[in-house]
Amino acid sequence: MPDKTQTNSAAPGDRLIRAGAIVFFIGAVATLVTVAPLLLDTTPFPTYMFGLSMLMGVGFLVAGAGVLQSVAAGRRQARAGR
Repeated sequence: MPDKTQTNSAAPGDRLIRAGAIVFFIGAVATLVTVAPLLLDTTPFPTYMFGLSMLMGVGFLVAGAGVLQSVAAGRRQARAGR
């Protein structure tokens, strides 16, 4: 029987990294879907493209915060292990 304490032993920033990656991916896909008709000259430039790029930026920042949280936790563990 596996030890249940080890099943949820993810690094502290893993959830933030995963959430940021999902938000970034959604923004990127929405941007690509929007840009495809633009490249084919079938629609005018939509004003909500700024919002889609902001969505990608927010996802990038959330993932970055998760990375920083993981690095800080690793440093705390390294100091405690000395």
